[in-house]
Amino acid sequence: MFLNKIDGHLLQAIEGREFSYFNRIIIEFWYFFLKELRACLFVILFFAAVFMLPRAGVLGIPRYDALLIIALGIQFWMIHSKLETLDEFKAITLFHIIGFVLEVFKTSQGIKSWSYPDFAYTKLLGVPLFSGFMYAAVGSYMIQSWRFLDLRIVHYPPYWMTILIALIIYLNFFTHHYIGDYRWYIAACALGLYSRTTVIFKPYDRDRKMPLLVAFVLIGFFIWLAENVSTFFGIWKYPNQMGAWAVVHVSKWSSWSLLVIMTFTIIANLKHIKKRIYVPEDNYSLVGCSD
Repeated sequence: MFLNKIDGHLLQAIEGREFSYFNRIIIEFWYFFLKELRACLFVILFFAAVFMLPRAGVLGIPRYDALLIIALGIQFWMIHSKLETLDEFKAITLFHIIGFVLEVFKTSQGIKSWSYPDFAYTKLLGVPLFSGFMYAAVGSYMIQSWRFLDLRIVHYPPYWMTILIALIIYLNFFTHHYIGDYRWYIAACALGLYSRTTVIFKPYDRDRKMPLLVAFVLIGFFIWLAENVSTFFGIWKYPNQMGAWAVVHVSKWSSWSLLVIMTFTIIANLKHIKKRIYVPEDNYSLVGCSD
């Protein structure tokens, strides 16, 4: 299978090689791009369908229903091809449920943060079932990134703290309509919690480092860009986009970055990923890590 050959090449162990400074930048950037592209397999296939399907649907099937069929087909193929494990699928299913519940709340009559204007047979409480896969796509990308970029995390906070902040982030998406929007206070807490946390990744043959918080913000930014494209194609619409399309407000970037933190917390609890996360026993020593 062609994809297996690509995976074999990207995952092969490469010993340190000597390059000029300029050539190393080009090679590492190129392999980082390829690995990120491969990690986005589900995202690319799913959103290709989102953008290519006509609004009227295909073969008499409404667009939202066709997107659900395609998303299920992609997911089944990835599991059957062993591109994702059953444990990873369970985590992705959890993202789907979490996202769908949020969608139901945000599109409800009393809230109406956004809406899905088109007809579908597979709408439940006004939300098409395919919508949960947009959240699952983020989880799939993160899971694949662990494998292809050989990710490791050092100075990770205690798990109970990360789970608590993730729960608070999720609850704020609901409660800010009734109590108040405390995202910036929560973001400040997350900043303190993850301030020492570093992600180590390998684009080619050498380890590179990045603050985990920077990764959260960058992923949130690209999701915000994808959201702009999705609303442009009318997959869903915000109230200010009903008359004519407008850029999604930049504040959504912060919302997506917080949601990325929540998604990462779920993935970090997968057994095979936990082995590559090092939580300090105290402020100076790391369990199983000599970084």
